[in-house]
Amino acid sequence: MKIIIAGGTGFLGENLEKHFTEKGHQVYILTRNPKRKNEIYWDAQTISEWKNSLEKADVLINLTGKSVDCRYHEKNKKEIYSSRIESTRILQKAADQCSDKPKIWLNASSATIYVHSEKHLNTEENGIIGDDFSMNICKSWEKEFFAVENEEIRKVALRTSIVLGNDGGAFPKLKMITKLGLGGKQGRGNQMVSWIHIQDFCKAVDWVINRETISGVINITAPVPLSNENMMEKLRKKLKVPFGLNTPVWQLEIASLLLKTETELVLKSRNVYPEKLEQTGFKFSYPELDNAIANLLES
Repeated sequence: MKIIIAGGTGFLGENLEKHFTEKGHQVYILTRNPKRKNEIYWDAQTISEWKNSLEKADVLINLTGKSVDCRYHEKNKKEIYSSRIESTRILQKAADQCSDKPKIWLNASSATIYVHSEKHLNTEENGIIGDDFSMNICKSWEKEFFAVENEEIRKVALRTSIVLGNDGGAFPKLKMITKLGLGGKQGRGNQMVSWIHIQDFCKAVDWVINRETISGVINITAPVPLSNENMMEKLRKKLKVPFGLNTPVWQLEIASLLLKTETELVLKSRNVYPEKLEQTGFKFSYPELDNAIANLLES
């Protein structure tokens, strides 16, 4: 297959590239800073020569977007919004101009589209979508993505949860604070954490590509979410760290200022279930956190 990954130089893109390259597929990366032969320049805003790479592509994956791991002041809010909307919009314009369009387009979204929920398990069918900055970003992103329907292009929005891997994302930070003795619960610890092992993330994307019955939105998350308190307890146990100091909300607020991030990233309860993946027969290699952590610590 010919696979195009827009914004593919980050943690998720690099792992997807490795996954598909090892399976013998051709993978091309659209990036602002091309350095390798398979990397093509694009600015995520205007159509140029990169459009030609979409011709006869089997798969288009768009992961473009400014990281939400920042302070939500007006400048960053605008960049978080525009980087997602503009890249999706320009890819649509480029796809419209293709004589041989990509067969499937997978666009990044986020499991944070669902409301803070400690009890209600959000599936694609019964998920409750709310109204705040993060949720509205996701809603606008998906609205832009699904605004144009092409019969030739199957579209899937990936509502991805926290992805755990050794070379990026949340896991290295969680491991570090746990080793420093700060691996207690954050806030009340009741907030649910939806997560997925990086290998299962790549497998799930591959699965979606090869299942023509899957379209629309899909939750990309492991089937067993757990509370923040339980997650940190499991991490301490696996790392053989005997204690972990709890971090109350006021301390998180101070830390988030110093680290230039937002407390929402650890305090929001993401309680999400991958119903579509389960119904189509997808088998997780790491359905529960214990095995996922064990694998990552062995890798």
